[in-house]
Formats: sequence, C-alpha cells, structure tokens
Amino acid sequence: MLIELRALREGDELPLRTILASAEVARWWDEPEPGFPWDDEPEATRFAIEHDGALVGMAQFCEEPTPKYRHAAIDLFLDPTVHGRGIGTEVVRRLVHILVHERGHHRVTIDPASENHAAIRAYEKAGFRRVGVMRGYERDSGGQGWHDGLLMELIALEDRP
Repeated sequence: MLIELRALREGDELPLRTILASAEVARWWDEPEPGFPWDDEPEATRFAIEHDGALVGMAQFCEEPTPKYRHAAIDLFLDPTVHGRGIGTEVVRRLVHILVHERGHHRVTIDPASENHAAIRAYEKAGFRRVGVMRGYERDSGGQGWHDGLLMELIALEDRP
C-alpha cells in the first residue's frame, strides 16, 4: 500500500470537493467555503493524500505558537472508497511524526465527532487517547443542531504503538 502526503496542487480542488460531498464525509464535514482548499483556512498547513497514485483525501494541521500553550491540532478526511484500509491511521502517524520530529511539538490534538467511531478507532491505533467529551461542540452538517466532540491527544513523551 503506497500512501503519500504531498503539497496541494492545481487540479486538486474538484476531486477534494467531490470527496467532501459524499454522504459519508459530508456527515462530519461542512460544505467547503469559497477558496477551498487554498485560502479558506490560511492558518492551516494542508496536504493531499494519495493512495496508489490516486488522490483520496486531505490532511491538515494548525499550530498554536504561544510558548506556554504550544501544540498542534490535526484533521483529515478520506474518500469513502478507501475507508477501513488503515490509510487514516497511517496518515495520522505521519502527521504526528512531522509535528513532533520536524516541528518540535510535544502534544498533538484531534477532535472528531463523538459518534464518528471509525475515525476514533483510527486515531487510537495511531496512539491518541481520549481526553473528554466536549458537549454541544460543533454544529451538525446543515446547521440544524449541535453534536458532541471527543477531544483526543497524543503526548510525544508517552509510549505510542
């Protein structure tokens, strides 16, 4: 299984928007804002995810630069056609490696919806631990209500799988 994290490039917009529009992904992610994926979240560092040469998703991280609170947060989405193959776990491991070994972070967080069990399993396989439930944390897709989020973290000094 060949997985690559690469810089976004022209032409990635339509495939990424198509993945985001799939029911399995749209359930957890909002419709992309204008400027996606280039300038809708300027604080994020983003990567295209390729599997066997095909674009299958996007990963991103943001960094808190304040020395007292320095850490990074990650997020990702994958095409449902590649769910359940360990790709998400491997992408998370690679992001953590970049953030800990190249960017000098000691703590990385991720905040999936508390009902996104598949994502939570993938993050736990990559070494993340549950911190707690954030009640009414995020608007539901479509903005009709709110759902809980699960705060998860990985501390670099702790043992990881």
